[in-house]
Amino acid sequence: MNTPDGGAPDELPEVAPRLRDLRRSRSLTLEAAAQRAGLSPAHLSRLETGRRQPSLPMLLGLARIYGTTVSELLGETPPERGAIIRGGRFEGAEADGWMYQQAGGSGRAMQALRVRVPYGAQGELVRVHPGEEWLHVLGGHLRVTLGDTVHDLGPGDSAHFDSLTPHRIAAVDRDGAELLFVHTLLQSPAAELCLGNGVHRR
Repeated sequence: MNTPDGGAPDELPEVAPRLRDLRRSRSLTLEAAAQRAGLSPAHLSRLETGRRQPSLPMLLGLARIYGTTVSELLGETPPERGAIIRGGRFEGAEADGWMYQQAGGSGRAMQALRVRVPYGAQGELVRVHPGEEWLHVLGGHLRVTLGDTVHDLGPGDSAHFDSLTPHRIAAVDRDGAELLFVHTLLQSPAAELCLGNGVHRR
């Protein structure tokens, strides 16, 4: 997400050099990494120099390619890999309009996030990809579209579905919604990231 004048965004300032360092540490050229992620080399270069902000699908795809997690890409790796994650004030990182905060241990196959979904963010974005997703609404109301079926969820409601089902998630209330989100997306080495309008695979 660029600034109106086309300059670099101020979100996720540390992600750009981390993306570049991870690619180089895996001995991948810009062209090879971009091809695996479904990006153009120029687009990946802009991500690595901070001129473009990566969306969550981009982060998921790049994390899979580099053998790491989104939490680690966002710099949220805890000092030790422990079983306990303490609660506290929500201090998430923004990606593609949503706010994400680590709610589980890093480096594990199952990833848990605390998510804030603003009203109108990603409302028309449909995704299809390998894996499973589970979400639990903490506050506000969420509209979850699974295939041709629409479900309105309130606090205390959950959804658990196969991610190969085309799905869309949006906040119903103007105050947005907050949820716990658990996924196994990084377990799928065959997952592909396709960018553009319409159906996204991440």
